[in-house]
Amino acid sequence: MRRESMLARMREHQGQWDIIVIGGGATGAGIAVDAASRGYSVLLLEREDFGKGTSSRSTKLVHGGVRYLEQGNISLVMEALKERGILFENAPHLVHDLPFIVPNYSWWETPFYGIGLKIYDLLAGKYGFGKSRILSLGETLERLPNIRQDGLRGGVVYHDGQFDDARLLIALITTAAEHGATVVNYAPVVELTRDADGFVNGVVGVDRESGQRFIAEAKVVINATGIFTDEIRRMADTDAQAMLAPSQGIHLVFDRSFLSGETAIMVPHTADGRVLFAIPWHGHTLVGTTDTAIDGPSYEPGPFEHEIQFVLDTAGQYLSRPPQREDILSVFVGIRPLVKAAGSDTSKTSALSRDHTIHIDATGLLTIVGGKWTTYRHMAEDVVDQAITLGPLDEAPCVTRSLRIHGYEPRTVEGAGLARPEDPLAVYGSDASLIREIAETDAELAAALDPELPCIGAQIVWAARHEMARTLDDALSRRTRALLLNARATERMAPVAARLLAREIGRDQAWADQEVATFRALAAQYNGATRGKAS
Repeated sequence: MRRESMLARMREHQGQWDIIVIGGGATGAGIAVDAASRGYSVLLLEREDFGKGTSSRSTKLVHGGVRYLEQGNISLVMEALKERGILFENAPHLVHDLPFIVPNYSWWETPFYGIGLKIYDLLAGKYGFGKSRILSLGETLERLPNIRQDGLRGGVVYHDGQFDDARLLIALITTAAEHGATVVNYAPVVELTRDADGFVNGVVGVDRESGQRFIAEAKVVINATGIFTDEIRRMADTDAQAMLAPSQGIHLVFDRSFLSGETAIMVPHTADGRVLFAIPWHGHTLVGTTDTAIDGPSYEPGPFEHEIQFVLDTAGQYLSRPPQREDILSVFVGIRPLVKAAGSDTSKTSALSRDHTIHIDATGLLTIVGGKWTTYRHMAEDVVDQAITLGPLDEAPCVTRSLRIHGYEPRTVEGAGLARPEDPLAVYGSDASLIREIAETDAELAAALDPELPCIGAQIVWAARHEMARTLDDALSRRTRALLLNARATERMAPVAARLLAREIGRDQAWADQEVATFRALAAQYNGATRGKAS
């Protein structure tokens, strides 16, 4: 999967595309996989890099949503639990079971959460990951040696899914390409074209690397731009009313010592009405999240100081060693594309629905927004079904319920080259052995780029050759997860990574030096630089 090949495929395409997808996040990638695997011709255009926005900044959970169960949104929970099970089967290299414990400090919490999580098990049905059960004090401490013990009575353990969001996204983009989709990053859509009747029939885009404009026509144009949904809708209708009420959530990353073991903590009620997770992820401890209403979207939202302090204070109530500001290795922020509801209070975004919405405006632009990572496949199926009617396109059934995602390896297989869960290359699945082959060609490519992170030079080379990484940010934030795990360590590895990337994509040392400078400015934000008060 090379960008040059994708541009050539786009230029050589004759006539209309069946579907053009605007947006290369979870929803757009899912649509491209669904439509291409049905046999439709698909062009996906992303303004920045794949997953640059919200889709690479989640809490890393594939879950039904215990909080939605408490809110009474049973249909969303059941849908998400089913999709969790489907993803577990189709991407075993990227999704795995993770036990969570709800710690109990009051007498009523054990029966209350015990019963609630049994209902959660029941709703999962055949897609369940494991049975919940009540734990004694001793069992809780054995699984969570870092939990605050003062007043602890025990806990309730349940099971949910964990994944690497950006790695799943790249696997989906690759899967779409393998089924014939043309996918291009750094190709913003700047205008929608219309036919004689005023209906949207294509796009005007720009290849940001060459500056060349292009026109692509389609039977259906799908707006899957997440937090930028309203911006695209206003290209079709300048008077379109806003659909979104954006909200941001932050995550703090610490070293593994704050949560040793392989069990996560779920705090069901925080001061802002959300849940708080502390989870093990890639050898680190990830804690989040918040829910803060903001004015509008951006690709690099910064944390508010009160958000950082809130997460530190809340985590400190449950961890035996309360984390301090100086313990933070990285701070990352994601913006949720929440859909406004008539009469809802958009200042309290935690109460807004996580269901997805499909909208067709008067010009025929098809928009999908909302939802969550876990339900991306079902969202894609829904919107492609709508596109078939709108096109119209020849009927073709959805096949993604059993479609293996790129990198698929059965969990039961043993043998040389299989990426083990403890292996940092595990998230590459069947590609792991190919990355190891690259590493074997050069000692520099086999060496860790920094002693504090398990990232090797061969991963940068692979990202450039096969995953369309074009910038240092692409390689260190999304193809590898270095920046989200340890910002300072990632700054240290930047010069070597930039040199490797430049060599692969045909850039000179001046380009590499500029990339390092740009990346270090970005990394400063992940080190905890904050912005002003929330609106």
